[in-house]
Amino acid sequence: MNGVERHDRPIDVAFVGGGLANGLAAYRLARARPELSIRVFEAGEEVGGNHTWSFHAGDLSAAEHDWLAPFVRYRWDAYDVRFPQRRRRIATGYRSVSSEQFRAVIEDELGSRIETQAPVRAVTPTMLTLDDGREISAACVIDGRGHAPSPHLTLGFQKFLGQEIELAAPHGLSRPIIMDATVAQEDGYRFVYVLPLTATTLLVEDTYYADGPALSEDRLRTTIADYLATHGWTAKAVLREERGVLPIALDGDIEAFWADRRGVPATGLAAALFHPTTGYSLPDAVRLADRLAGLTDLSAGAVFAATQAHSVAAWRGRGFFRLLNRLLFFAGVPSRRYEILQHFHRLPDTLIGRFYAAQLSRLDMVRIMTGRPPVPVGNALKVLARHRLTGELA
Repeated sequence: MNGVERHDRPIDVAFVGGGLANGLAAYRLARARPELSIRVFEAGEEVGGNHTWSFHAGDLSAAEHDWLAPFVRYRWDAYDVRFPQRRRRIATGYRSVSSEQFRAVIEDELGSRIETQAPVRAVTPTMLTLDDGREISAACVIDGRGHAPSPHLTLGFQKFLGQEIELAAPHGLSRPIIMDATVAQEDGYRFVYVLPLTATTLLVEDTYYADGPALSEDRLRTTIADYLATHGWTAKAVLREERGVLPIALDGDIEAFWADRRGVPATGLAAALFHPTTGYSLPDAVRLADRLAGLTDLSAGAVFAATQAHSVAAWRGRGFFRLLNRLLFFAGVPSRRYEILQHFHRLPDTLIGRFYAAQLSRLDMVRIMTGRPPVPVGNALKVLARHRLTGELA
C-alpha cells in the first residue's frame, strides 16, 4: 500500500528501530502514559536483535534499578580483571540483559504496537517512510537505529565477536571476567570478556580497541577456541554468536552532530549516548527513557529539544574520558595499550565504580592521571597538544 497510512487513532510517538534505547523508551513511556498511542517499527524479524547488554550496579539509581529489573537476566556481586602484571577482584555488582529477556518484556508490554520486518528508509520529525512505500505520520518520530558515521565525531572502535558456549563440564567460574588482557596483544588493545551464564554455559567475547572497524570473524572464532583450550574448557556446542563494532569517542563537535539531525529526535547510539571509553550504552538509555517518560509535551519539537539537550550535556560532561581515549589510542605502542588499563586498575573499587558510571570528581581525575605514567610522557604531551579537549572536565 502506498500513500500516507492512516490509523483509527493518531500515533503520538513512532519509534524507528526496536533496539535497546528505543525499546526501553517505548516501554517506559507506555507504562507512564498508557493513554498514548505508541508504535515501534523494527527492520529485523524481532525487536532486540541478538545482543547482551551489561552494566555495573553503581551505574543506576535505586529507582532506575527498580523499573529495569524485569529486563535483567543475570546478576553477580563482583567481577574479575586480569592483566599481565595485575589481577584483582572488583567487589561491585555486575548485571546483564539478554536480547531474549528484553524481547519478552517489550513484547508483553507493547504487543501489537510493534511492527517487525518494517525497515524505514527515511524519517522526518513527524513522518517515516518504509521500504515498502508506506508513509506513516505521527506527532513525533524518534530515531533509534544505532550508530551512523558522522563527520562531526572522531571515533575509535571497540569490536568483538562473542559466542555463547555450552561446555562438556562445569567451568568453575563464580563471577565474570570483564577484562582478561593476559592474551596476546594484537590489533590494538585486546582482551577476552567472559560471563558465566550457567554452571556449564559461558559467553566468551574476543574484544579489540582498534583504529579501524574491520572484524575478521573466522580469526576470532579461532582465538576463542584457543582461549577455551588454554583454560581446559571443552566446547560441547556453540549456542549462538553475537558481534558488534561500538564507537569509542575521541573528539567531536556535538552541536554540529545534532544540527545534521534536522529536528529528528534520537536515542541511544544515534544520539551519541554511550560511555566514551567503555562503549556501554544501557545506563544512558535508561536515563533518557526516564526523561522522555517525564515530558508533558511530546510534540516533535519538544522531544527533539529534550533529546538534544540530554545528549549535549552528557557529551560536555565527559571530556575527561575522551582525553583518556586519545592517550589510549595515540600515545603508546598499540601492543602496549593494555598498560593504561592495567595502571588504572590499581585504584579503589569505589573510584572504578564512579568511572564506569561516568561520575568522576575532579579528585578522581587527578588520581587516575597520577602515578607512574603507563605511556611515554613525551608522547602524551604531543597527543594533548595535537588534540583539543572538548567539553567540561566534570
